[in-house]
Amino acid sequence: MTEATDSQALDAQTAFSGTREVDDRHRLDEAGLDAWLAANVEGYAGPLTIRQFKGGQSNPTYELTTPGRTYVLRRKPPGALLASAHAVDREFAVISALQAQGFPVARPYALCTDDGVIGSIFYVMEKVEGRIFWDLKLPGLTPPERRAIYDAQVDTLAALHRLEPDAVGLADYGKAGNYFARQVGRWTKQYRASEIEPIGAMDRLIAFLPDSLPPEGPTRIVHGDFRLDNLILDPAEAKVRAVLDWELSTLGDPMADFSYLLIAWVIPASLRNGLAGADLEALGIPSVAETVERYAQKTGTAAPTNLDWLFAYNLFRLAAICQGIAGRVRDGTAASAHARAMAAQVGPLSDAAWGFAGKAGA
Repeated sequence: MTEATDSQALDAQTAFSGTREVDDRHRLDEAGLDAWLAANVEGYAGPLTIRQFKGGQSNPTYELTTPGRTYVLRRKPPGALLASAHAVDREFAVISALQAQGFPVARPYALCTDDGVIGSIFYVMEKVEGRIFWDLKLPGLTPPERRAIYDAQVDTLAALHRLEPDAVGLADYGKAGNYFARQVGRWTKQYRASEIEPIGAMDRLIAFLPDSLPPEGPTRIVHGDFRLDNLILDPAEAKVRAVLDWELSTLGDPMADFSYLLIAWVIPASLRNGLAGADLEALGIPSVAETVERYAQKTGTAAPTNLDWLFAYNLFRLAAICQGIAGRVRDGTAASAHARAMAAQVGPLSDAAWGFAGKAGA
């Protein structure tokens, strides 16, 4: 399983948010790429125009435009990197397997493992056109339109979790079993490595979570960052055309994915892009209970009975991610206003997590 850094976990949310000129740090050999595309991507024909997507992707992502078609290229960053990080070959493997099952992902065209072409390994996929919604309250839409989009979101996640990894050629895509135990250990380690000053709620969570793990669920493909702004919706209807950003995907407990989606309902909009405090009925957005019922019906599984623990875990994970960013701000490797804002969320997120831990029996 790929080990995610705090920057990967944060950056995975910034998919396709407009393009700009290619950053000098991420320039590539355009002539070499053009030749490789001509030899390896069926139907490719230049001339080629290259722009880079905005945002903070830890894997640089480019828009490749030709007269007949537009593609997306994702590459491993150049330079020395952690051995298990930025594994774009894993992304290519999972979307290839899922596309073969009819699951909505961008069509993968080709993977290049030769560093000599553009300086690092990369893959090319189609650019899927459609709508990306950044505000969970879906301003400008009607209540029925909002409900349809939320239903499509949970139906898509359920479809992913119905797939058996062995049956789709992904049996070796990650480790089976002990998923939550490994995740709690990972984020605890990252939090401790970035700790600046004691935070009581985090210390209590680090003691509570490993001793209260939920029953182990089935091993499924988990996306790792499944949420509305990582989906491309059809321009005219509530249909998911592609799920983006498979950088954190692995094999694990599907409840991790589903409960991560659900924390949007318990996070205030003032803290992150959340729904807590919103008038869901007036907006037409399903409640947590309705979403749980629909997911259970679509997957054929029982509804989770330990949502409080799952919310505590997910908020703890987010707090650990934000603490990693705080550590980078402290060390001078992150200085943007966005990074500082993320760092400031550690306390509120950990307090919220401990609140749910109390409901779960802490």
